[in-house]
Amino acid sequence: MKAVGVIVEYNPFHNGHFHHLNETRQKTGADCLIAVMSGNFLQRGEPAIVSKWARAKMALAAGVDVVIELPYAFAVQAAEQFAHGAVQLLAAIGCQELCFGSESGEISAFLSAAETWLEQKETFDSLIRTGLARGQSFPKAAAEAWQKLGAAPLDLSQPNNVLGFAYVKAIRQNRLAIAPHTIPRLAAGYHDESFSHPSIASATSLRKALRQTGQLESIAAYVPPAALEQLRQYRETYGRFHDWELYFPLLKYRLLTATEADLRRIAGVEEGIEHRLKQHIAHAETFAAFIAAVKTKRYTWTRLQRLCAHVLTNFTKEEQAKAANPTYIRLLGMSETGRRYLKQAKKSAALPLVAKAAKLNGDPLYEQEKRAAAVYAAAFPEPLYSAALKEEYATAPIYVSGIERK
Repeated sequence: MKAVGVIVEYNPFHNGHFHHLNETRQKTGADCLIAVMSGNFLQRGEPAIVSKWARAKMALAAGVDVVIELPYAFAVQAAEQFAHGAVQLLAAIGCQELCFGSESGEISAFLSAAETWLEQKETFDSLIRTGLARGQSFPKAAAEAWQKLGAAPLDLSQPNNVLGFAYVKAIRQNRLAIAPHTIPRLAAGYHDESFSHPSIASATSLRKALRQTGQLESIAAYVPPAALEQLRQYRETYGRFHDWELYFPLLKYRLLTATEADLRRIAGVEEGIEHRLKQHIAHAETFAAFIAAVKTKRYTWTRLQRLCAHVLTNFTKEEQAKAANPTYIRLLGMSETGRRYLKQAKKSAALPLVAKAAKLNGDPLYEQEKRAAAVYAAAFPEPLYSAALKEEYATAPIYVSGIERK
């Protein structure tokens, strides 16, 4: 069976994601689509709008055959670490190809840029450091570095291009037997906050609409019915969707009771940013106001969100340094086709394929995952808190029968 991977977050799953899956299957001739998906905290440092289990159900209903989890130690990271963990997992489970969405839409641009990077990595990294020292953001420093190197045009100010480039780099650097493909992102931009297309909208705009209206009907035109139903069921069960404001009281407590020395141990706390965190936290009344006050040219909104997630989950620099590669493949869900593929693949998988969380106890990556699960569940009052926490340990991989692809 030909396995093709996608790297996803589905926050929430929408029609653009459905288009990506259909195009991936058509472009690659995949027999089995495998999604490596971030858990309860995402690459930009945000809590997912609904749990990983709810999002795995959305993925399976839309045609994904296997959903595996990208551990927190890779999921809540800048593009390079995020991509490194994701492609390693796809390679370990036997994926022969990867297909990602991008603003570019041309794989040749990514391959050319990756070749340039491999040939001139030291120069490129030096130019990046120079740009950062001048107060540039990483995307701006990277774009300027490419211009100076005379590389093939690849707009690294665009978020999906940045991730796609990181995927291709990680594949080449690790010499993985994965062929990359890309399809153009359809209609809505990653950061678009408004609806400008009759059926395609960004996840950012969908979350904004839900926050502002509280009505699932406001996004119904942009989300497959099965995904909309998962959102409805989640809110009926837990009474809310997740966002950073839910966790701000916890963050405020952590920052007010931690010393600056404590904070310097946390991953992402560099260059004295702990002083700004302590300076502004006591007076901030919302998470948005706090980040706006702390933000600098070097510390972008996204970088600060990741840092704050690490503060909440107590993810340290030492733990980050030790998280060099994934150590397991955690299965979240599968279709009948996925089940048949896994039966074949587990014999040759490069990492243990794990269905029961208890088997992971003691693994450093999973110990961090448990802390992230505890924080994520803390958004709820009891008894929902205990129920959500139990879900992390007791949920068996989701099996969707009746969906089989030859």
